[in-house]
Amino acid sequence: MFAVVLLTSYLLGSIPFSYMVGRIAGIDIRKVGSRNLGATNVTRTLGKAYGYPVFALDFLKGLAAVRLSILIAERTPGMSVSPQIAGMVAAVFCVIGHSFPIWLRFKGGKGVATSAGSLFGLMPAALVIGAIVWLLTFQITRFVSLASIVAAIVLPLAIFILLVLNHATSYALFYFSVGLAALIIVRHRANLSRLIRGTEPRFIRSEHR
Repeated sequence: MFAVVLLTSYLLGSIPFSYMVGRIAGIDIRKVGSRNLGATNVTRTLGKAYGYPVFALDFLKGLAAVRLSILIAERTPGMSVSPQIAGMVAAVFCVIGHSFPIWLRFKGGKGVATSAGSLFGLMPAALVIGAIVWLLTFQITRFVSLASIVAAIVLPLAIFILLVLNHATSYALFYFSVGLAALIIVRHRANLSRLIRGTEPRFIRSEHR
């Protein structure tokens, strides 16, 4: 049953909504703009009418993977892991599916929206803090990549503080968030290089459609 949870989470994450929406609009999102399979590139290229739904769908597949896995763990007698651990592992596999989808030769997006949905399913308060940090960073810099990286760094700190305030005895969620933050940062390594060189483009939405 645990193997089913992992496979289902990966397959949920691997659904390439940005690619599918791009095809509906008549383009291959992998060949325009930044060529990234993410909501940001869709928004830049096609506008918010396409980009916002992609973000929402990527967010929801992360949330669905976590909640479904927790439900299975709670209702399966003799499950070898706790519901929280099942949710965290499902989140990781969902983000991996988004970043490396089998349907597109393992070349996917950077996992920010899917990670956000996963974290919302595990600890909503921490996700709210991360979203505020993302918005503030983006409004100040207009760099989506920098906002995503900063939010990824802040999230483990926010989770740690929330766990301390709640007098939690298990810090598995904190370690999970560190790993997820590392994955997001690694997926943004090209953006980091451009930020350092001063060649990273600021967010300017295309007027297409």
